[in-house]
Amino acid sequence: MAKTEVTPMMEQYQKIKDQYPDAFLFYRLGDFYEMFNEDAIKGSQILELTLTNRNKSSKNPVPMCGVPHKAVQNYIDILVDQGYKVAICEQMEDPKLAKGMVKREVIQLVTPGTQFQTGSQNAKDNNYLTALTYDSGSQHYGFAYADLSTGELKAADLSTTDEIVNEVVSLSSKETVVLSDNLPTEISETLTKLGILISHQEILPTNSATSYLSQDIDNEVVKQVVKLLLSYIETTQKRSLDHLKRAEMYEPSDFLEMDHNSQYNLELVRNIRTGKKRGTLLWLLDQTKTAMGGRMLKQWIERPLVNEAKIEQRQNIVEVLVDHFFERNQLQDELVSVYDLERLSGRVAFGSVNGRDLIQLKSSLMQVPKVQYILEQVATSDFDDLLKELVPLDNIVDLIDRAIADEPPISVTDGGVIKDGYNEQLDQYRDATNNAQRWLADLEAKERQITGISTLKVGFNHVFGYYIEVTKSNLNKIPENRYQRKQTLSNSERFSTPELKEKETMILEAQEQSKNLEYKLFVEVRDQIKAAIRDIQRLADAIAVVDVLQSFAAVSEEYRFVKPTLIKGHEVDIIDGRHPVVEKVLGHQQYVPNDVQLDDDTNVLLITGPNMSGKSTYMRQLALTVIMNQIGCFVPAKSAKMPIFDQIFTRIGAADDLISGQSTFMVEMQEADDAIKHATPNSLILFDEIGRGTATYDGMAIAQAIIEYVHNNIGAKTLFSTHYHELTVLDQTLKQLKNVHVGATEANGELVFLHKIQMGPADKSYGIHVAKLAGLPQTLLGRAETILDNLQNNDDQTLDAKAATNEPQVETSINNGHAEEEQISLFPMDQVDEKQATVINQIKQLDLMSKTPMEIMNQVYKWQQRIKKD
Repeated sequence: MAKTEVTPMMEQYQKIKDQYPDAFLFYRLGDFYEMFNEDAIKGSQILELTLTNRNKSSKNPVPMCGVPHKAVQNYIDILVDQGYKVAICEQMEDPKLAKGMVKREVIQLVTPGTQFQTGSQNAKDNNYLTALTYDSGSQHYGFAYADLSTGELKAADLSTTDEIVNEVVSLSSKETVVLSDNLPTEISETLTKLGILISHQEILPTNSATSYLSQDIDNEVVKQVVKLLLSYIETTQKRSLDHLKRAEMYEPSDFLEMDHNSQYNLELVRNIRTGKKRGTLLWLLDQTKTAMGGRMLKQWIERPLVNEAKIEQRQNIVEVLVDHFFERNQLQDELVSVYDLERLSGRVAFGSVNGRDLIQLKSSLMQVPKVQYILEQVATSDFDDLLKELVPLDNIVDLIDRAIADEPPISVTDGGVIKDGYNEQLDQYRDATNNAQRWLADLEAKERQITGISTLKVGFNHVFGYYIEVTKSNLNKIPENRYQRKQTLSNSERFSTPELKEKETMILEAQEQSKNLEYKLFVEVRDQIKAAIRDIQRLADAIAVVDVLQSFAAVSEEYRFVKPTLIKGHEVDIIDGRHPVVEKVLGHQQYVPNDVQLDDDTNVLLITGPNMSGKSTYMRQLALTVIMNQIGCFVPAKSAKMPIFDQIFTRIGAADDLISGQSTFMVEMQEADDAIKHATPNSLILFDEIGRGTATYDGMAIAQAIIEYVHNNIGAKTLFSTHYHELTVLDQTLKQLKNVHVGATEANGELVFLHKIQMGPADKSYGIHVAKLAGLPQTLLGRAETILDNLQNNDDQTLDAKAATNEPQVETSINNGHAEEEQISLFPMDQVDEKQATVINQIKQLDLMSKTPMEIMNQVYKWQQRIKKD
């Protein structure tokens, strides 16, 4: 953009803007934050602001738009939510006292990963900023993440791209920090395709805060990525990091491993269809009363335990809370009054806390002794760790109670935050101000009496100070030379007197000194609380754990869940198991429970049955039961004996990966490959309709090969649903495979789903019946039944002929890695006439893979009509 006369202000703006080229610069001018040039053009479009110009009379006016400083947070949130960064540039001195240009500088860079989630709608969500480095020597990746609002800071050593993508996606990270040119291009491109903002940062020299926060990390690769993450936080936030917890290193194998696809397929925290919480396991289990508890519950669901002792400890506490209904209700009542201690402590450290926040902190801390007392009444040894952390912070409660007004204003600089009696000097200033107010009231009464003007009033204006106001209709009543004119309004005149001027000076000085002292006292109180942040955070963690466990107890009682029995072997014995989310949606009376029994002699259940009968629900039900068990909750069943699984692999549902341009079948094969490569005998594998994305015999061959490989080489507990009925013969050769099916029956020509798992394979397919339920036209359904009969009859004739001539029967099996296929004959070859030969030739030429099922159905109908013609 061409430049003409560059003013000192625009020169200052551009100098600051050059330091933040990838961010919107909010430049403070008086009561507004202004944007200029390209920021203004783009910002006005996104924020729906009026675009105007600066220096309109020049040849090249500067585009500009602005937002009020009191409403700025809303506009920042809109931009950041859409993936942009916002640099907040503040006036660093009073414009009235500035000599020349007002000094300005950026006080904070708000980014998608550093945004504080403060709204009630996202109180139970974390906002994770992630960081990634690559060590070419070990070929390992350092990975770290933090939530600035809660202080959580964790890190890991990862070795594959899949692990990185899984961690980033599972954390719902919006922003990843990297070193310039440090990552393989493949990683950066993958993260960008996922819609994650890539931010570049250099590692700053280590300071005391960084050393403290990373001191528990011995792994150098991981220590580097923690330093990188902290460097970015320091660079963008430009303030204290006192609330960040010491970095904690973890291994993905420390928890039940599920990739993000499995979490998505199982709808743990996000509904596939809506993207919302409703209809998920999180939705079912969340009866938490605090924001902290809600966030911890989500973390537990996404990272179930594999440590038997910790699982049992949680379940034992849940059992106690289930058995003590009244104490649990009292506990819930007290937890309702606990505010978000984690984020309150974060605002204390950041210096953004206000008086109302401190009152929330006080009232929350006052609940701790009550929570402690209730738990002590029912506690067993399993409660010991919790009770040790539930230490009341009476000193903080006392400090806030003495210092902060019970109903303070939002602003901490305009007065009214500190209680009377807390500071003697402040009380003196307030007395002077209050006395002055009484003097002004007396002055108003006296002047009304002297002048006889009953409407005369003494007022105050921030621009003109104190004044005596008289309406124009009463000006003739003012004694001569009594007042000095100060301001003229449309209907009145404002005056002053030497006495009023003198008092005004005294009042304003007292008010200013009072505000300054009050803010100073508030900062001192805030700093004293900041020194106790670690204690508050430990307390917050303990409260969150209590909240989640009481939620488990409440849900378990409401939905009749039972405490599972953990076993050392691999046996799964679940009696009358249910899908808890589906049951909640349908209601208890409508849901049909099912057993899941996989003893030491059974590793694979091959599930057949019609579409919509409940095969996928049965598989998901087992996975959710495993997850609920390993987060410490009771499970939806009449009884349950279960081992501890190390991993869950799923292939459920059909979906293309549009981002990477992969088809359903390719995604299916990749997920199957992931399970085959990484599953162990302690894993759970759920495969739904593997092989359906390709030609029939190809799919059948792949499905059989996968079943055989899992059975013979892995030994993981596996549920495999299929429509390939030919596969049900595998129980004759695979000793640890059993056939089960979802029952269905026909009544008066109508299909009735029983939703009950029964032993053995399904006796037939019900595809046409399901099509009828879906509402397809009756003529079409009748035609489909005719075609099905013809295909089955001709297939039977072919088989009979082969039997009579001792030819091998048609079968599909895996021999030397290849599937043998036999073409089904549509017509007996000795009866083929010219018309039929033409149809046969068209069938041979038809490209099935390019046609839709309806197009194929129409073509079959045309062939039939042609053959029937005389």
